[in-house]
Amino acid sequence: MEAEYIIDQTFDNTGEKEYQLAKGEYENCIFNNLDFSNGDLSGIRFTDCQFTGCNLSLAKINQTAFRDAIFKDCKMLGLQFDSCAAFGLSFRFINCILNHSTFYGTKIKKTLFKDSKLQEADFSQCDLSESTFINCDLINAIFDNSILIKTDFRSSVNYRINPDNNIIKKAKFSIDGLPGLLFKYDIEIDK
Repeated sequence: MEAEYIIDQTFDNTGEKEYQLAKGEYENCIFNNLDFSNGDLSGIRFTDCQFTGCNLSLAKINQTAFRDAIFKDCKMLGLQFDSCAAFGLSFRFINCILNHSTFYGTKIKKTLFKDSKLQEADFSQCDLSESTFINCDLINAIFDNSILIKTDFRSSVNYRINPDNNIIKKAKFSIDGLPGLLFKYDIEIDK
């Protein structure tokens, strides 16, 4: 069976509880208010696609290609981004819930995370160079052996990053974020 190639199409919620996409390649497509939760998106290629108001929680994304994908107002609990196709992996997240998602070992430089929840997300061994976290909640997110060169955390909260275990050269933090960098010393910081 030949994989489909779909370009410039919009997919809207048709009332189906769980939406199934045909295997193939989607380019410049828009997905609105669809429920992909617990579904299988493995092996599908998404290039220049936008997902708005979708639920992708616990979807299988083995060797799924996300190239310049935009996720806006999406629920994305427990996604295993480390299982995605690594070549060209790039996306932006705006007002998304990415709690318990894993980015372990991915190279996602210049990624935008804006107004998103990343509670208990795993960024271990991830290259986030020049990425930006704007107004994000990073409580219990894991940064271990991560590359955070020029990464901007200034407006985000609840992160705990050990400078000894991560490369943070020229990363940007606010004065309010100092406790998240000095937590290992068990000291009290007054504002």
